[in-house]
Amino acid sequence: MKNYNEIDGLLLVDKPAGFTSHDVVAKIRRTFRVETVGHGGTLDPAATGLLLIMLGRATKLSERLMGGDKTYAGTMRLGVTTDSQDLDGKVLTESRVANIGRCHVEAEMQKLCGDIYQTPPMVSAVKIQGVPLYKMARKGQEIERKPRLVHVYKYELTAWDFPEKDPAFVVECTKGTYVRTLVHDVGQALGCGAALASLSRLASGKYHLANAAPLDALLALTVEELRERVVPFVKIEA
Repeated sequence: MKNYNEIDGLLLVDKPAGFTSHDVVAKIRRTFRVETVGHGGTLDPAATGLLLIMLGRATKLSERLMGGDKTYAGTMRLGVTTDSQDLDGKVLTESRVANIGRCHVEAEMQKLCGDIYQTPPMVSAVKIQGVPLYKMARKGQEIERKPRLVHVYKYELTAWDFPEKDPAFVVECTKGTYVRTLVHDVGQALGCGAALASLSRLASGKYHLANAAPLDALLALTVEELRERVVPFVKIEA
């Protein structure tokens, strides 16, 4: 009989770049010998920030926790497009950015606020007939994807030091919104192209990055110390 530790609750992790959400789940499961572990919303490997990790009975709340609104902070690279809509992808076009100011970018951002339809990018975890789109993309395949209705509450610049620095922004949106697609769409509207340069999730539902701990710090804890970091099952707000 396997000796697993019983922990039921929610762990707030500050995910570092370079790890998939499943990587984090696997590390938590293996390090603390918790049999049932899941996550409440995928973050791309290059993205950082809040990742909700559900332990034990808390995995039953997966759908509710994943359904919360999200807040992100990011930066965009103007003048470039890629096949993944972020800087991890293959560069498709590069353009000189001229006569584009903060007001032009903000005007296009504003047009994307409210209810909009988004087509999931090919390099994404969306499954078509059980197969993730990114696996098809790796084989050079591109298939038709149905647009999805999402809502963008806020899409605003927070810093403009262009061209010295990539413009910084914040997004508040419903679940399933692709921030890199929002960036791509701004670039298309401006005529110069744009790709997501960096992204961090600041909030998911009622939970905030400020209350999360870095993954490496969590992995250094004992099981009992980890229990103290876990939001108990009965106190989870979904």
